[in-house]
Amino acid sequence: MMDFGLIQVYTGNGKGKTTAALGLAIRMLGYGYKVAIIQFMKGWEYGEEYFFTNIDNCLLRKFGRREFVNKESPAEIDVKLAEEGWDFAKRVIEKKEYQLVILDELNVALDFKLLSVQDVVDFLKHRPEGIEIVITGRYAPEEILDMADLVSEIEEYKHPYKRGISARKGIEY
Repeated sequence: MMDFGLIQVYTGNGKGKTTAALGLAIRMLGYGYKVAIIQFMKGWEYGEEYFFTNIDNCLLRKFGRREFVNKESPAEIDVKLAEEGWDFAKRVIEKKEYQLVILDELNVALDFKLLSVQDVVDFLKHRPEGIEIVITGRYAPEEILDMADLVSEIEEYKHPYKRGISARKGIEY
């Protein structure tokens, strides 16, 4: 029986993709497994970093800056940070120290062409066995969806932003 080693993708335009991945992290940590959370394109402070950085068996690293990335013309620093994040993620996966590796917002980094979809797919196809991989973010490329074992699309039905309610500390960040 295979314990871990599947690829899960949480995508779609609804809220809750990262939250779902972090819920899985909590479940794994509860059983004493080791979890790595690698966040792409996130430079803002998020509540999860205060929580997970103080938990044994958990690693959380962010690769992004506070400014929004221009999809049409990303700044060099955004490409550099995404590449650093991907290099770090590959090292973490190759070490096989963590049973769950969350690649948060990787789909967006791929959609913004900060990283090569083919490079990511090639690496993941040849990754070490026994590591569950979760990839989050809108705009999941078809190549990622095709290779995934589980795909959940979170659809927006209604959102408070459309009523003028801003992001709230502890809820959206």
